[in-house]
Amino acid sequence: MKIKINENFKNIKENYLFSDINKRVKAYKSTHPDADIIRLGIGDVTLPLPKIVVDEMAKASIEMGAKETFKGYPPEYGYDFLREMVVDYYKRNKVTLDLEDVFISDGAKSDIGNIVDILGDNDIYIPNPVYPVYVDSNLMSGRKVYYIEGNEKNKFLPMPDGLDCKPKVIYLCSPNNPTGATYSYDELVKWVEYAYESGSLIIFDSAYEAFITDGSPRSIYQIPMAKHVAIEISSLSKMAGFTGIRCGFTIIPKELTVGDTSINALWKRRCATKFNGVSYPVQRAAYVALSPEGVEESKKNLAIYKKNTEMLCELFDKKGIWYSGGKNSPYIWMRCPNGMKSFEFFDYLLDKANIVGTPGVGFGECGEGYFRLTSFASNEDTKKAVERLNKLL
Repeated sequence: MKIKINENFKNIKENYLFSDINKRVKAYKSTHPDADIIRLGIGDVTLPLPKIVVDEMAKASIEMGAKETFKGYPPEYGYDFLREMVVDYYKRNKVTLDLEDVFISDGAKSDIGNIVDILGDNDIYIPNPVYPVYVDSNLMSGRKVYYIEGNEKNKFLPMPDGLDCKPKVIYLCSPNNPTGATYSYDELVKWVEYAYESGSLIIFDSAYEAFITDGSPRSIYQIPMAKHVAIEISSLSKMAGFTGIRCGFTIIPKELTVGDTSINALWKRRCATKFNGVSYPVQRAAYVALSPEGVEESKKNLAIYKKNTEMLCELFDKKGIWYSGGKNSPYIWMRCPNGMKSFEFFDYLLDKANIVGTPGVGFGECGEGYFRLTSFASNEDTKKAVERLNKLL
């Protein structure tokens, strides 16, 4: 063929991080078929959906089988019943939204990747280490990406100190993936003030907000003026176990404008053109998951995951191993022992303890020498992993 392709795709890594990890584990398993491998790597939930959610989804599926209650294409922006519940969910977290601010999606990853559609040729600033989708989606679109270094000195929570006052698009995630670090109220105030003064846009990923227990902001809109500078993207994947059925939401306040152009209107137009909406049974399930009753049910699963992080944190505290996360996050970001590189520790851990984690360097150069473990294994597997790590480290 002689067509032109998007040459920007050549700027991203050929293999997605977690695909590469799976290949390594598969190769190890082929030569060690009896190995009892415990996976603390990929951040996928393992506990089933709350019963209240399953019952609602089953009920909605039955409705789809009757002429009187059948639903065709869902609204591109989401059914109003779910958008209203999102507004109510934020209200319970002391944030006021309008219905028109809320857009229902098939998950945070999709919207994080797609938001670049409505943005022009801006400089992109992303903390490093970082969730790969932030970087790859911008490189695919030909954007210039700059990194803000995360390190132990700043507790992997980079701040705007030293950045110029030119307008830019800034990605923030709190609690962070992969480091588990969580911005305080005062730290987010500084970011919002910087964005307002420089004319910048913050894309705020709050996918892990349900794990916050210390009073840190669960939404950037808890910060004054944030509606003028920030888009928030969130998900039910971790808070309610929706990784397999896919549902999330993006908040674009009407206050968010560039000159006389509404960012909300641009996203609305993009959704109408490129998205056919989330299925009715899934939106009914999400509606119940975000209700007060559903949130309480989901907390039972979150408590199990939090117990897993507590066990890991206690071990690392005892061993004197530096880490971040764990307290407000399902992730623990640990320094590799004995000066090991990230993939060196990956191979060591797999071979000596049959434990799979995620090499920190896979999230960026600033992740070299660090390692991510997740709390999403079963309680029993996490206990076994702690026992093995206790002997190994």
